[in-house]
Amino acid sequence: MQVCHGKCAPLKRVSAGDRVVYYAPTLTFGGKDKCQSFVSIGLVQAGQPYAFDMGGGFVPFRRDVCYVPARETSILPLLDRFEFVENRARWGYKFRFGLFKISDDDMRLITQEMEADLGLLQL
Repeated sequence: MQVCHGKCAPLKRVSAGDRVVYYAPTLTFGGKDKCQSFVSIGLVQAGQPYAFDMGGGFVPFRRDVCYVPARETSILPLLDRFEFVENRARWGYKFRFGLFKISDDDMRLITQEMEADLGLLQL
């Protein structure tokens, strides 16, 4: 996994066994083509963040994740059910932080909607 444009510090807050889910606001980075969906889900593996050379002088930090089979799922029908959405009118604000903790209930809801195996995610 790579978060916050490749910064190392946020990855240090994640531990082996933590569940992660990726949300994509757009189809292309920086684009206007809305996606607004959860696109992958998995378990963080043991190990520390490591640098990964993507070429062109871009060397972001990553953590290893064991992703599980899941289907892409729109966030829109779920907004009223999430604990992390504090203000329905500004639901996207929290995503601007890049990496944030959600409750087990919210993770379970996302896992079920993505049709991912709850057992593989230890939920």
